[in-house]
Amino acid sequence: MDLNGQVLSVKSFKEATRSDIVSHIIGYGKAVLISTDVYPPPKMVKKLSSILKSRIDAPSRFMTVESKIEAVDVYLNEKSSFYRSKVVHSDEIPQNAHERDALAAALRTYKKYQNKLQQIARKADELDLNLSEVDNVKIMFLHGSPITKAMDYILESRKDGKSQLDMGTESQDHFESPIKLDGSFSPSKNGSIEHQRQINRLKQKIRSQETEIKNLKKQNHKIEEKWGEAQLEISSLKEKIETLHYQYSKGILEKKELASKITIIKRLQDKYQHEKDLRQNLEENLSSIKNIQALELSNSVVPVKIIESFTREGIKEACDYWKIKEKDVVFLKNSKGGGSHTASLIIQRGIKAVIVNDQMSHTAEEEFEKNMIPILPRETVDLKMIDKFAVVSNDSLRSQIENWKTQVQDRKASADRKKLLNVIDEYRAKRRRSANNS
Repeated sequence: MDLNGQVLSVKSFKEATRSDIVSHIIGYGKAVLISTDVYPPPKMVKKLSSILKSRIDAPSRFMTVESKIEAVDVYLNEKSSFYRSKVVHSDEIPQNAHERDALAAALRTYKKYQNKLQQIARKADELDLNLSEVDNVKIMFLHGSPITKAMDYILESRKDGKSQLDMGTESQDHFESPIKLDGSFSPSKNGSIEHQRQINRLKQKIRSQETEIKNLKKQNHKIEEKWGEAQLEISSLKEKIETLHYQYSKGILEKKELASKITIIKRLQDKYQHEKDLRQNLEENLSSIKNIQALELSNSVVPVKIIESFTREGIKEACDYWKIKEKDVVFLKNSKGGGSHTASLIIQRGIKAVIVNDQMSHTAEEEFEKNMIPILPRETVDLKMIDKFAVVSNDSLRSQIENWKTQVQDRKASADRKKLLNVIDEYRAKRRRSANNS
């Protein structure tokens, strides 16, 4: 990327040497800043910075993948000519994740200095600086010089006739050139001596660069050896990762299969237990019914079918279990909560008598009495519990039923006498009122 924010090349290499990277960079000019997307900068970046004599611009922390993708997308959207597939190769479009990250780092660095660089361009237009002078001001600014000081230096250099500046070094060697401004050659003695000195300096520089190239080649050879060792280690680690991944995946599948089988076994166990409990209840019910049927054939005792609660649900459950029918005797364990409507549910079965364990409500008692179904307190009959049902002595039951009917008839006769007396009293009172009036 140049100093105006124009992307010059986005490129990645496979198995590239350091010299290949340096050659590619200097092919576009002098490198002023080297940008990286990680912190701290890698050793390779520091070595390139030393070779190219450039500054490093690194973020204060790692750039996230999301931030890099966003930065590159914004850049591509701003360039309408880039609305094309990444399959089509271009030096200005990233083709892979490495190129994307590199471009994102460069865009971050340019955005960091963008306002100042644009400020330099505006001031340069006011001072009528040429492109080379503008670039030199920008380079000096990026190397740490204030903008005003860099501008003043360029203007002073213009006055002194120094139109071409080499900003890559901090000190420059100035000499009188044998080439005149009009392009003719001036063969002066001083010029020849100075020319020879320049040639000697260039030869010395070439020897120094050859020595540096040799050192770089040695370093490159060592790096290639380390890279080969690293590749072998990476290959070995990949094999270990694949093995561990296979074992992990296999373990997960086995755990899932085991969990599924445990769930199936638990469901079958629950179903078996439910069927077992149901069978046990049915066997107990069958046994109780057989016992009741046997007792029904006996003349000494009468089977009593038990209703646990005097509610709609309790009555329905007892009727389903015991198959309560006409002439049966039932035992209400708990008479609370029942009224005339609840009593009618039992009366509909045509039962013979009701044995109670506590005091029944007045409305329910009236409903039974109205239908002439005896209500017998438990303590008045010889009730005995057998398994899930009870029995009562036939003689005791018959005797208590007769007593209850007698009591009811006596109450009714007493009530009838009271009503008759009331009618007679009313008639006599009416006769007296008539006699007094006449």
